[in-house]
Amino acid sequence: MSLIIYGANLSPFVRKVRVLLGEKNVPYTLEQVNPFAPPPWFIEISPLKRIPVLRDTDLPEPNTLADSSVICDYLERKYPSPALYPADPFQRARALWYEEYADTSLAEAVGRGLFFERVVKKLLRQAPDESICAAAMTNKIPPVFDYLEKELAGRDYLVGNAFSIADIAVGTMLVNFEHAGETPDPARWPNLAGYMARIHARPSFAACLGEERPAVTQIRAA
Repeated sequence: MSLIIYGANLSPFVRKVRVLLGEKNVPYTLEQVNPFAPPPWFIEISPLKRIPVLRDTDLPEPNTLADSSVICDYLERKYPSPALYPADPFQRARALWYEEYADTSLAEAVGRGLFFERVVKKLLRQAPDESICAAAMTNKIPPVFDYLEKELAGRDYLVGNAFSIADIAVGTMLVNFEHAGETPDPARWPNLAGYMARIHARPSFAACLGEERPAVTQIRAA
């Protein structure tokens, strides 16, 4: 396989790239890298010490790219069908906005507020701090979910009524919300709850979830 992804499969950013490749039916190899103790060779190809990194062995070295958004944009151009970025310039920009929102505001609320405490800390053999989780569920999550609920009103997808990078970016963060033991309240966020179920039922997401759920269950029970 010409594509190698370096990273951890529970990372929402690694999953973003994997889902995009799954939608395009492009094979790849995932090589696990612990972001908390990366080997020296990984730091050389990821100056920010973050996962994922993509290596395209079709190309001569240097043939690596860091950052999930950069990687996804590259893969869209290398494998343009099916298109996962809107062709219209304005709609494409909107899709990139939702990707940015997911990678920042949604990632902070879900990742730092819940997933890190309930899953990552277990992996690091540390005790979760449920007061941080409670604060996230009370203060951080609601405004982010309120925004997404409004944006999804009357829509199956976030941009142009077609599945896109926007849905991949938001959907992957919502996977980690589930991994942290939570689901959106369908009484308060019916659009978001339905959207989450619909997006995660896609084969690209379902394949990742089928791989990850048993591991997360074991981690959280430890």
